[in-house]
Amino acid sequence: MSPEDDFEPRVAVGDVTVDARDVAMLRAIDCEGSMHAAAETLGRSYPHLQRRVVELEDAAGTLTTRVRGGRGGGGTALTERGRALVRRFERLHVELGGAAAVTESVIPGTVVERSGELATVDTPAGEITARVPPDAETVDVLVRSDAVVVMRCDVDAGRTQTSMRNRLSGTVEAIDAGEQIAQVGVAVADDVTIDAVVTAESRERLALAVGRDVVVAFKSTAARGVEPSV
Repeated sequence: MSPEDDFEPRVAVGDVTVDARDVAMLRAIDCEGSMHAAAETLGRSYPHLQRRVVELEDAAGTLTTRVRGGRGGGGTALTERGRALVRRFERLHVELGGAAAVTESVIPGTVVERSGELATVDTPAGEITARVPPDAETVDVLVRSDAVVVMRCDVDAGRTQTSMRNRLSGTVEAIDAGEQIAQVGVAVADDVTIDAVVTAESRERLALAVGRDVVVAFKSTAARGVEPSV
């Protein structure tokens, strides 16, 4: 057995270690809308699941919140901090798994506004905020595939409030799937495709398939503008 065969990513949060079992629990809570339903789905004891959530929140802060709906008139969803923890774990899984190459998407555009080191760039896919060199007017915005998050149009894009300022709607046009992770190409405009690296769990949870409408999101600091080469 190779070291990769025995590999399982873990994230340290204070004195607590978050592993794949914890992440599956958080995903199930958010998907099912309650801790009780998540425990049933995962085949776990509700008291044990609830106790583990408390342990994680003692170390990482508030990961869950009460919401209306769900069983008994109320339910539970992940906070943005909780979703960020899940994404952090998935990033680690991708980076250390090494099953997919990190690519860089290129989005042409024109600078229309500046605020310090950041600029608003008008592109065929819409406006993008990126780090742009001083005095640059026409740029290519570069975004690494491991900095892009893929979200469902009907839930994540409208429900969550994140620090990811750039959100572009598009359609999945290609999926290069490995055993654990996949490279997903999302067409956001004519001749403009943004690549993202996702885990197998995320691909299944989002039901990603060619032709599916999604939203891709990335931080302003993850996008950098460069002057096009002549």
